[in-house]
Amino acid sequence: MNKCALLPVFLASFIFHIQTVHAQEFTQVASLKVTTLSTMLASRGIGEWGYAALIEVDGKKILFDTGNRPETVLQNAKDLDIDLSDVEDVILSHNHGDHTGGLIYLREALRKQNPKALSRVHVGKGIFSERANSKNSIWQTRDKLIALGSEFIVYDEPTEIFPGVWLTGQVPRIHAEKNWSGRGQIATHSGLIEDNIPEDLSLVIDTDDGFVLVSGCGHAGIINTMEHITAHIHPGKITTAIGGFHLVSASDEHLAWTAKKLQGFGLEQMIGAHCTGIDALYTLRGHLNSDRKHMVVGSVGDEFTLKNGVKAGFIAH
Repeated sequence: MNKCALLPVFLASFIFHIQTVHAQEFTQVASLKVTTLSTMLASRGIGEWGYAALIEVDGKKILFDTGNRPETVLQNAKDLDIDLSDVEDVILSHNHGDHTGGLIYLREALRKQNPKALSRVHVGKGIFSERANSKNSIWQTRDKLIALGSEFIVYDEPTEIFPGVWLTGQVPRIHAEKNWSGRGQIATHSGLIEDNIPEDLSLVIDTDDGFVLVSGCGHAGIINTMEHITAHIHPGKITTAIGGFHLVSASDEHLAWTAKKLQGFGLEQMIGAHCTGIDALYTLRGHLNSDRKHMVVGSVGDEFTLKNGVKAGFIAH
């Protein structure tokens, strides 16, 4: 047979193989529930300036951030009838105390029930950098946790930690979404540089309906983060954003720009907790022509599930 006659068959087979590999390359999760355990607003439990959320995905539990005060997350979990003793993975979005403050207390308390509770701590590269003009309390936390048998896993690029569950790693600051004080500095071998919280990372869950983004403070910028997700995980809609996005001081112009970008990503639902800002959330909701069912201020005990979407806390209705 003429070799040229075989070429279309070969090409068709090759293309089918590539398409099959691509189709199998990414996993979409089947079940997801996100419950807020620390933020300022509360009609149940304790409100505080901090953030934490329990992620339940395909039978796996993950704690995202640990609140500010040592006891808050554990007490709120008890008030909500949530058992955290079987949570073995914890993600720290960045080094600030309002996201890491409960970690040691939680590990000490929960390991009495389960020696592996919170034994794996997932963090972004740069979290242990030497801060020149402020004490980096995460060092002390790290040392105590290691002494308690925990390990730290550091990420600098997008990584799938469980099927369909990703960490962004470090996010490039493409757009000017600066939302940190500008006063902090990091000591490097070549001198002092501005501390822009380089370790800031977010959790990304891949679902049939699109990505669900969970953020602690979003110091990298919500739009920078979303562009990073679609560029380095895979293109697709980001339909849901949950957590802190540090838009509390954003100007009206910046919020309008942010809303337009969010619309382009296909955002449909949002729980804006912690540093997102109450007025900022309402402003975004107006720009996106959304409503109080789909875009709400975060409060202790609120939930998001794939089946039912956003379930706001009573005070946030």
